[in-house]
Amino acid sequence: MDILSHGLWGGIAFGRANRRSFSLAFSFGILPDLVPFGPFYVAVLLGLAQRPHFGHEPPDPSLFPDYVHRAYSVTHSLVVFLLAFALLWMVFRKPIWESVAWGLHILFDIFTHSFRFFPTPFLWPISDFKVNGWHWGRSEIFIPNVVLLVLLYVWFLYRRRRVRKGPTEAFFRR
Repeated sequence: MDILSHGLWGGIAFGRANRRSFSLAFSFGILPDLVPFGPFYVAVLLGLAQRPHFGHEPPDPSLFPDYVHRAYSVTHSLVVFLLAFALLWMVFRKPIWESVAWGLHILFDIFTHSFRFFPTPFLWPISDFKVNGWHWGRSEIFIPNVVLLVLLYVWFLYRRRRVRKGPTEAFFRR
């Protein structure tokens, strides 16, 4: 799935309490892709690396440096996520529910990444098992994803606006 969708899913699923909660959930939602691919794309912007071409088909994964693949394995592991969630819980003495957006990112990627482009190593380092999912760029995946996100955000913003007005004012404005 694309990085923006991951952030938006994280935000709507775990960040509805307030803006800070949304920002945190959005950030955790993009974290698994930002960590491995962020430094690479900074190198591309600085002219230190060549940008792979993304078209209808994903680019050849061998065009990405080895550190991207290693970091991807770490950030897309449910094992690592669960350890990080537990560590955050111990440090803050309460669960940080917005961080579950990271786990949601991994769950989406298990089924929206094929063996052709960064299959999700969700059991790393315990197992190298991966699922041959559907490429997220396919219209059968991408369009319903965008439509569902738009519908969820419209519904959420409508409900939030209605709750802020209060039941009496909302009743008389009909």
